[in-house]
Amino acid sequence: MQEKRIGEILIEQGLITAQQLQEALDLQKVFPDQTVGQLLCKLGFLGEVDLSDVLERKGKRQKLASILLKEKLLEEGRIAQARETAQRDNISFEKALIRLRFLNEEQLSKAIALQYDLAFVHINTLVIEPELARYINASYAQKQRLVPISKIGSTLTLAMVSPLTHTELRDLGASIRMRIIPVIAPESEIVLAQQRLYKVAAAAPAQPEELDLEIADSIGEILSGTSVFDEPDIDEEVKKVTEKDSVIVKLVNKIIYDAYRNNASDVHIEPYPGKADVVVRMRVDGRCKVYQRIPYKYKYAIPSRIKIMADLDIAERRRPQDGKINFKKFAPVDVELRIATMPTAGNLEDVVIRLLNSGEPVSFDKLGFTERNAQIFDRCIRNPHGLILVVGPTGSGKTTTLHSAVANINKPEVKIWTAEDPVEITQKGLRQVQVNPRIGFTFPAVLRSFLRLDPDIILVGEMRDEETAVIAIEASLTGHLVLSTLHTNSAAETIIRLLEMGIDPFSFSDSLLCILAQRLARTLCDDCKESYRPTPQELEDLELEYGGTLFGGDAKRKSELTLARPVGCGRCSGTGYRGRVGIHELLECTDTIKALVKRREDTEVVRRQAVADGMVTLRQDGILKVLQGMTDIHEIRRVCMR
Repeated sequence: MQEKRIGEILIEQGLITAQQLQEALDLQKVFPDQTVGQLLCKLGFLGEVDLSDVLERKGKRQKLASILLKEKLLEEGRIAQARETAQRDNISFEKALIRLRFLNEEQLSKAIALQYDLAFVHINTLVIEPELARYINASYAQKQRLVPISKIGSTLTLAMVSPLTHTELRDLGASIRMRIIPVIAPESEIVLAQQRLYKVAAAAPAQPEELDLEIADSIGEILSGTSVFDEPDIDEEVKKVTEKDSVIVKLVNKIIYDAYRNNASDVHIEPYPGKADVVVRMRVDGRCKVYQRIPYKYKYAIPSRIKIMADLDIAERRRPQDGKINFKKFAPVDVELRIATMPTAGNLEDVVIRLLNSGEPVSFDKLGFTERNAQIFDRCIRNPHGLILVVGPTGSGKTTTLHSAVANINKPEVKIWTAEDPVEITQKGLRQVQVNPRIGFTFPAVLRSFLRLDPDIILVGEMRDEETAVIAIEASLTGHLVLSTLHTNSAAETIIRLLEMGIDPFSFSDSLLCILAQRLARTLCDDCKESYRPTPQELEDLELEYGGTLFGGDAKRKSELTLARPVGCGRCSGTGYRGRVGIHELLECTDTIKALVKRREDTEVVRRQAVADGMVTLRQDGILKVLQGMTDIHEIRRVCMR
């Protein structure tokens, strides 16, 4: 009704006809995510400035707070808190929302776009033509927080943090003799686009104090708060921006802080030769996405700053280096970082920052186990001796699962030692040891020492070689419960992998209790996921992929089944997914499996026997979670083997 009323106001003003309004309303049925105003503009019936003018004069503009409530981005309590902060600190309501970390830049920009009936765009990946700089003055662009992003004929598109008034837009359009289309973009992306277009850069005197415990609101704020000068033309002059520059300190701190706030597992710093931007990507819920593009002049300074924080050799660019950072020293966030550098083309260095999952272990009942898997795994970890393996690729949650298991049996009467690289999760009651291969303090050396310390349970971070595996198996045969991880694709494959490493099959089969293979699949966002009835073909495909009877012959259950699919909202940044769940494959070492191990049978023979014993494969477990509405089949296909 509100959409139609706006259309009626436009007709009253003589800006459109009733037929044009009806055409826009009909088109909205095809494009429901577009407002009537946007469609009228796209059809050429109305200009954005005219629409903005009418809405302002008629008081039909929605309040930003109302939009945030309607889109379920904030509750009334937080909105009230933001208003109090804005009044107390004499800043805008929008600025207060960012400062209090209630919204990120993208969420705020999308809400502003909705408020003003404008399009929201990401401009960090756009190639902006240099000729656009002559239409909008650099100082005006910086003052108004806008940047030209495209020109088609006599129409100029301007990306803005917040819209100019209709009068300002008309005056600006008249002065440059062009029609202006305003769009909304995040402030940090606009500032970085200004950096590229106008060749402005940050320059501030280095401060003797390296610590910068205050985190800026945005990268755009960091860069826009500095003076303007021409960028150097050759790489040697680029190096004049050093790692001690206060801007670099703030920039690196902001990147890491945003990664922590967005629950990223990794940050990838990727400089390129020449005058290409430095690309910063973050891995969230297992998927990489571009976080920012930073002007090329920082391609030496950012890696150097990170290496200083990790106590690495900044002069060494030819070899990979590894290090750690306790970020609490540099910002008010208690998180440990693992740093890895790698020399790349053009005498540059890539840096990967891994945010370690420090803190309390995940509760055992939140790991996503099926009833069968939970019972068997719980029974195995309560054995007085034996070997338990958790396997999967890097980043599949193996360490999280092991610590959750250990937390379930961590009692004062049980002595538990762990050897890890690095120590990611800490628990009271555990004696945790950080291995250090540089001084010969390797996993085998630590394990030998553990056996002289009268342990009950030993957790080994990873079986990297035959020596570690042999000592772990010997320990499990002499009265200790040993838990460890291995990089293999499936539970059955793990057995063959260890045998090929030279492990004695008789000792191994006697010690092994179970092998848990796992993956992490993204879960659907609870705020926007959509339920639907699958087609008969979809159900047939599910049963075919499951490889067995999925519904147990229950035709009624099959006909009434509902699944869920991703939609996208502000809470999940438009992806439709938020969070992850474990997908598991648990092989119990039964007497039959032990016999197959001793005979060194092939992987497929072991797998078939494990399935006959009741094992649910990774893909089958994933499909069961699809039926529960936790995720969708596309995500399971992505992470699970057939």
